[in-house]
Formats: sequence, C-alpha cells, structure tokens
Amino acid sequence: MIRNDITIRPETPEDYSEITQLVRRTFAEHTGYSDGEDEVALIEEIRAGRYYRPDLSFVAILEGKIVGHFMLSDFPLSPAAEGGYDPAQTDFLLLAPVSVHADHYRQGIGETMLRLGLDAARQTDRKGILVEGDFHFYNRLGFETSANYGIFATSGFPLEEPRCMMCLESRPGALSGVNGYVVYDMYENA
Repeated sequence: MIRNDITIRPETPEDYSEITQLVRRTFAEHTGYSDGEDEVALIEEIRAGRYYRPDLSFVAILEGKIVGHFMLSDFPLSPAAEGGYDPAQTDFLLLAPVSVHADHYRQGIGETMLRLGLDAARQTDRKGILVEGDFHFYNRLGFETSANYGIFATSGFPLEEPRCMMCLESRPGALSGVNGYVVYDMYENA
C-alpha cells in the first residue's frame, strides 16, 4: 500500500532525540529480538563516521509529525569474508536501520517512506543498495537475494537464512561483475 500523505525529508540534529525515542519504542514493541539499544548505537556510530550521508538519512512525516526514520549510508564491500575493504570504494549504500513509529505500525508508512528514499538513492552514483532484513517485505520493494549477484553476508551477524541479505541495483546492469562480502566491522574503523 503506497500512501500519498507521507513525505520524507533529511534528518536534522533537532530530530535526533525524537528519532532515538521512536527507534527504541519501535524495536522494543514490534521486533521480539531487540530493545532498540543496538539500533540506536548503530545510528550514532554511522553519524559519527565517514560513511554518514545526511542527505540520505530520512524522517517520514505524517500530519507534521515524525512517524518513521531510515538511513542510507555509504558502504564498501570487502573482497574477502575476513574483511580488508578499501574505504574509498563505496560503490554501495547500506539501508539500516529502518523504523516506523509504534503507533503507526502496519499502515503502509514503511513501504511508502522507503520507496521515496530508494528513488533518492538511485539518483546517486552508487551501484546498489544493500539491506539485511525480512525478505518478504524487502522483495516487494525490488530487493533480491544478494548472493544472486555474488555479494555475501559475514561478520558474525547470523542470518535466519541467506535470503535475508539483499541488494537492489541503482540502474539496470549496475551490479554486473560485482562481488564481495558485507563485513559490518568497517564502521568500527570509519
């Protein structure tokens, strides 16, 4: 369900406190696997590092209020499962984390805000967008299993199954010949 009453805009420092509350509550009430603290820490880690894209870190607005948040940050693939990436080779964006306000869950906000954000991401020079999550949801947005493109998950974040690591081409054929590994510890060195 695509909604026409949702808009997105880049996050601002004035939004940070509200975003933190939204993320904690969303994950605590709707995931069953997180209290939101790890996601808040990830947001802060991304903002503090070289891969932060303030132009692609969005809040979703409904009736003047923030009802969602998501970030797209630059992401270098590693040539080996053990790591060893080139920090200058940020051919990808990573979509993480994604949150919809707990009071507005399952109302089409997530799909709408992400479609708007993915349209903005496709305007960049990046080859593709990576996400780890529920493939039932992200496949509806055009994401495909990343292994189909030679991109594999690693780094101690066990996936429920391989289809949970996904990618989306920015342009047709952009991922041709690409291969590598998603190693999250690159944020620690950013």
